[in-house]
Amino acid sequence: MAAAASTSMAATAVLMHRLPAAKPAAVVCPLAQRPSSTPFKLLKESRRSSQLVVKASSSDESSIDANELFTDLKEKWDAVENKSTVIIYGGGAIVAVWLASIVVGAINSVPLLPKIMELVGLGYTGWFVYRYLLFKSSRKELATDIEALKKKIAGTE
Repeated sequence: MAAAASTSMAATAVLMHRLPAAKPAAVVCPLAQRPSSTPFKLLKESRRSSQLVVKASSSDESSIDANELFTDLKEKWDAVENKSTVIIYGGGAIVAVWLASIVVGAINSVPLLPKIMELVGLGYTGWFVYRYLLFKSSRKELATDIEALKKKIAGTE
């Protein structure tokens, strides 16, 4: 019994000796400079990283005026004739997103169903690419179908 215990301890000591020691995880920043062997590479990389510096500016050209945004929204809301319909559709959309999240959560809780759904999605994506995106004539067909749908929704057809 003592021989088995000493053999087990020796095997554990050998295994522990061969296993690498746990090192703390290092955070790698993709924009950080990498160490280089020559000063020229270091200079080149420091120039590259200095080009990636982003600074905030208070330029009036690119800033969005909050008052202008609110006045545009107010004008668009005043132009709407059926405000109650817009509110009902907006509320219905929020409820639909909430219900969809509940359904997806329920599907994810079933053990095998999420993987089956991934396979179905992958299969449909492959079919869609083959049917509509692979050949030039089918891409044109898809574009005409989309334009027809846009016209039908807008009511210009």
